[in-house]
Amino acid sequence: MKQATLFSLSLFLLFWSTTLAISPAPAAAPKAPAAKTPHTPKAAAPSPKPLVPTLPQSPDSPDSVPDDITRILKKAKMFSTLIRLLKTTEIINNVNSQLITAKTGGITILAPDDSAFSNLKAGFLNSLNEGQKIELVQFHILPEYVSSSNFDSLSNPVQTVAGKDPVRLPLNVNALGNSVNISTGVVNATILGVVYSDNKLGIYHVDKVLLPLDFFVTNKAPALAPTSLAKAPKAAKENSSDDDQEETNQDHNKSGALSLSRTQLMSFGIALVAMATMWS
Repeated sequence: MKQATLFSLSLFLLFWSTTLAISPAPAAAPKAPAAKTPHTPKAAAPSPKPLVPTLPQSPDSPDSVPDDITRILKKAKMFSTLIRLLKTTEIINNVNSQLITAKTGGITILAPDDSAFSNLKAGFLNSLNEGQKIELVQFHILPEYVSSSNFDSLSNPVQTVAGKDPVRLPLNVNALGNSVNISTGVVNATILGVVYSDNKLGIYHVDKVLLPLDFFVTNKAPALAPTSLAKAPKAAKENSSDDDQEETNQDHNKSGALSLSRTQLMSFGIALVAMATMWS
């Protein structure tokens, strides 16, 4: 009995161990997916810092190019003299037409305010002829669009609608820090801010009227001849006086000779009359 019990217990243990060996091991728990590192977008390159600030009174810049610059200047309320010059010289018509038809390029206007014109010498504008007034307005217009952050890329002397002559019409731009200065050889002006700017038209407020140098350059008198050469005409004058004196003396001699001949003739005539009296 005891042996039967031990035998049965042995069979049970053998069956149980065999079952454990045959049974598949429990599946391992799935690994948790590795946490993905969030993608950090690359920082966008900072846009160029404007060299010229936007003025509080600047009109809003629409996407489309405006067809009337005077409307923009009127909205700024401090450019009435410039508006009048643009109209009387009829340059405003050409500028507006160019903005409408041009596909590339653009225009930049350096706009003096009314106080800048009032600081000119009294009667200066009225002293200019029509050609000079046209040149004055053209001297304030660049035949390309310059953004507020690109003034430091201009090469001097800067081309204006009036021309690019470093002797007669120099216009030099110097951008330093947040300041843009303009020199014409007559005045030094500063750009105070943006009046209007889009992709083709830039209007910038300047504190002085940009006067062309050729308004003030006069032809210099020719240099005096050296002293030795300057005396030459005097010697010639003296020679000329001697010649005149000699000719005068010759004339007097001739005149004296003529007078003597007449005297002799008169004496001869008197003698003839006396002889005729005697004979009679």
